[in-house]
Amino acid sequence: MSTATAYAMAGPDAPFEKVAIERRELGPHDVLIDIKYAGICHSDIHTARNEWGGANYPCVPGHEIAGLVAAVGSAVTRHKVGDRVGVGCMVDSCGVCPACLAGEEQYCTGGSTMTYNTTVPEDVQPGGFTMGGYATQVVVTENFVLAIPDGIDLDVAAPLLCAGITLFSPLRHWQAGPGKKVAIIGMGGLGHVGVKIAAALGAEVTVLSHSLSKQDDGKRFGAHHYYATSDKQTFRELRGKFDLIINTVSADLPIDSYMRMLALDGTLVILGLPEQPLSVRPMTLAGYRRSLSGSMIGGIAQTQEMLNFCAAHGIGAEIEVIAADEIDGAYDRVVASDVRYRFVIDAATM
Repeated sequence: MSTATAYAMAGPDAPFEKVAIERRELGPHDVLIDIKYAGICHSDIHTARNEWGGANYPCVPGHEIAGLVAAVGSAVTRHKVGDRVGVGCMVDSCGVCPACLAGEEQYCTGGSTMTYNTTVPEDVQPGGFTMGGYATQVVVTENFVLAIPDGIDLDVAAPLLCAGITLFSPLRHWQAGPGKKVAIIGMGGLGHVGVKIAAALGAEVTVLSHSLSKQDDGKRFGAHHYYATSDKQTFRELRGKFDLIINTVSADLPIDSYMRMLALDGTLVILGLPEQPLSVRPMTLAGYRRSLSGSMIGGIAQTQEMLNFCAAHGIGAEIEVIAADEIDGAYDRVVASDVRYRFVIDAATM
């Protein structure tokens, strides 16, 4: 086993502390990664603060990992020492269920092994549960290690391992592209990447945000239109307009009003997870054969496709790089929506 420096929370109300954690011994199919950058996702905050329940402590979050291969197991063929690589939300799956065989490991019926806070055998992660990327090193089986193309800097690539694939997957699934009108609800850590990807795919992109405060950024990222949802006229003006609407926010929104913005056969996809159930009138769905759906991250093959696509189109996250001892403050700022648009931890500061 090897020892890594990490930043962990000892409990839901505790501050982050610098600790030493053990990583498993390198197996034949394992890759040891020297972490260079780790993005901060709102899911990290929910988990570390036990807002979703079931958190294991000490909790080391982080599933937006970018770094360099430090060593490989004897049977590894996909990666070599020195390669630029990334790790996202998953580090393993059953590999044999229909979802896994279809390359949709995120929907593994046997249960995907998430990058942190998943119960695993001691030989997988000493301590009995996975610990994530707020650390100097991580060991991951080669099938779940992604190649980061040279066209993306590691710091701006890190958030793509969650935020990027979370948007890329539904945009691909619902065939966003030329001739399609796509709306993105919210332009935060997820939404701003979605605007960039949807525009690069060739869709006509509209941002639906509470205010116009980020309008200049939205246009710079590729949005063709930008509307404030605090203006009731917006919902009247855009009725029946969009082929696809992607909701990136976790607030309790008037989903029925957004559904009425869909054109015939349009779909609204839920990415954000609000606390309250959604409310939609049946006639809103039936009247124009509209659909309400949801989406998670993508599978490993699609995540690699996303990274290649982003490299080819010069897409990276908009980031603020912080030192490891600034994580607590960054968490508070994320909750207060005080970041444009994603925090990334410089692992060198650990």
